[in-house]
Amino acid sequence: MLSSVRLVRPSADYRDEYIDFYEEWIRSGENIVPWVVKKEPYDFEAMLDFLYSQDSEEKLRDDRRVPHSTYWLVGEDRSIVGAANVRHRLNEKLLNSGGHIGYGIRPSRRRQGCATALLGMVLRQTEAARLDKVLVVCDKGNIGSEKTILKHGGCFESEYTEEDGNIVRRFWIHQGHLSGK
Repeated sequence: MLSSVRLVRPSADYRDEYIDFYEEWIRSGENIVPWVVKKEPYDFEAMLDFLYSQDSEEKLRDDRRVPHSTYWLVGEDRSIVGAANVRHRLNEKLLNSGGHIGYGIRPSRRRQGCATALLGMVLRQTEAARLDKVLVVCDKGNIGSEKTILKHGGCFESEYTEEDGNIVRRFWIHQGHLSGK
């Protein structure tokens, strides 16, 4: 059940479960989010190296990138339920349409409260990292994601139209909301 999900950092301990998670996304034909899940995991060690290769300023080799950390939401049965990617700071592209947090739930586990649980756990990580406010975005029309953001105190700021015409809704979550400040 939902009460037994937990947030973990990517690990070889979850190789088979993660590949199952990835393959479900592929079979669904849906857009895979967050972006790091698109990385093919069959060379699992290389995928883990990729996930940890840009998790601090010191490791960045491309000034167009920002440091980021990935987390997996794991069920009681060890299944990977969802994934989140946290950007430690924003560049112009992320400020416009990517935000601090990208997250997604595997298709078979949606509409069960998993996104709400995942975003809440990840927001605690960003608060511990001393981000005073966090930008979270969703595509216009993604009612479930918008409701999840609003449940966590998201304040709508604006819409942004991407180059391909997709409209993104931008919400700020002030960290004082999480701890009652």
